[in-house]
Amino acid sequence: MPKALVTGAAGFIGYHLCQRLLADGFDVIGFDAMTDYYDVRLKQRRQANLLQSQRFRAVNDRLENDGVLHDLIAQEKPDIIVHLAAQAGVRYSIDAPRSYVESNLIGTFNLLEAVRATPCTHLLMASTSSVYGANTDMPYGETDKADSQMSFYAATKKANEAMGHSYAHLYDIPITMFRFFTVYGPWGRPDMALFKFTRAMLSGDPIDVYNHGDMSRDFTYVSDLVEGIRLLIDAAPERPKDTPAKGDSLSPVAPYRIVNIGNGEPTQLIAFIQAIEKSTGRKAICNMVDMQPGDVPATWANGDLLRELTGYAPQTSLQDGVDAFVAWYREYYDV
Repeated sequence: MPKALVTGAAGFIGYHLCQRLLADGFDVIGFDAMTDYYDVRLKQRRQANLLQSQRFRAVNDRLENDGVLHDLIAQEKPDIIVHLAAQAGVRYSIDAPRSYVESNLIGTFNLLEAVRATPCTHLLMASTSSVYGANTDMPYGETDKADSQMSFYAATKKANEAMGHSYAHLYDIPITMFRFFTVYGPWGRPDMALFKFTRAMLSGDPIDVYNHGDMSRDFTYVSDLVEGIRLLIDAAPERPKDTPAKGDSLSPVAPYRIVNIGNGEPTQLIAFIQAIEKSTGRKAICNMVDMQPGDVPATWANGDLLRELTGYAPQTSLQDGVDAFVAWYREYYDV
């Protein structure tokens, strides 16, 4: 059986990816710190579900702890590694920036050093659409300018991309970075808009609508995202012999590539709220507020490279995805 190591396995995306890999016959080692950034019980439930498979093993520790990843990877020798663990959240990075240094910078450095010592066939690492920052030329393509990050969270993710490229070049490690665009769906994070809006609407509480609703996001359903990751696992980059094709983010000097994974269709925040209203049967009480520091008014992914590499494009409509989340939320919280 192929063996995969997934960091952040008890997180939202990690949980869904582990389920997919197990279904595809992988043995999976799930690494997670089980931090209290949000309700740990939700992470524990995800992990408990994964542990129902005999081919899943959980390791609860922190990326930034010296030697932990080095020893684990040396012992397990996974074929592929998907690095999803990170301190997430644009707004929280304003309040607690040190946690982003520890998890996103030191933790990712520890992982890269561990893979340098015990190479795998393909290392895939999560970045974010937030790295495009102040760039307003949309849809965002992987080769577009991404040098003006608006939050410290985004800055640490851009640093991860640069770190990954240097290790790919120096040590011939095949690395794919993927830039996620506003992922949503069942088992989602409580700090994300869909979770907060659904909870408030079902409770009859108001919701804060930032920038007075003048925002759009490229909402990407989690199963579509996981399908993209799964297909990219089998598309490891190689050090190029010729100049990469136009639009391909393959490095000219390393087995390294950046790939957007997004729905490819921006949705206005008001339309997103209306989809939740339809699913919940409740009218939102909107509290219009200014844009929060570090946020951006819009995101929109160009998905051409993902289609070129895998033949795949996300397929889930916003309403279907929101319906699935609301159904899960009602069942999970019995409301």
